[in-house]
Amino acid sequence: MTGVVTAVSRSPTHTMTKPNEGSVRLVAGLGVDGDAHQGVTVKHRSRVARDPTAPNLRQVHLVHAELHDELRAAGFILVPGQMGENVTTRGVDLLGLPTGARLRLGAEAIVEVTGLRNPCMQLNKLQPGLMAATLDRDAEGNLVRKARDHGHRHRRRRNPGRRFDRRRTARRAASQARSGVAGSSSPVAGSG
Repeated sequence: MTGVVTAVSRSPTHTMTKPNEGSVRLVAGLGVDGDAHQGVTVKHRSRVARDPTAPNLRQVHLVHAELHDELRAAGFILVPGQMGENVTTRGVDLLGLPTGARLRLGAEAIVEVTGLRNPCMQLNKLQPGLMAATLDRDAEGNLVRKARDHGHRHRRRRNPGRRFDRRRTARRAASQARSGVAGSSSPVAGSG
């Protein structure tokens, strides 16, 4: 599976919208350098209130640009980073990746899927009805989440000094990724 990173975003504070950046640095075991959700233990305020010592399984937030397209077609006006994602992809079936899958971002960074997150009510503060628009029902009536916007843990690969060019299309699902998770930190860039 190949695709592209279309945008990267971060915010040092707990805000829903994260401004786009030219690049972000992923730090192994911590997440996006300079982002409010970076760290070994939970950073989401609701989870910190329950157990501040719980492991942070939501270090890097991803959303597929196809969801933005679908939401725009439904009348919502969205830009990358607005729903809190750190990485916006196109051409990657994020929803189809199983827990434990590894997703390669560029030549160096690998994130591990830790699960889907339920959309939160904060989406409705951006635009009324946005949360419901990120949900659907399948033929059996089961709830279907359209976003995998939280739930990735960053890992590293060798050669951490190489930069990720936002125009490369070298992203692969974990089934295609090779072992060799090592190094220190990896830059990731979005396109323009």
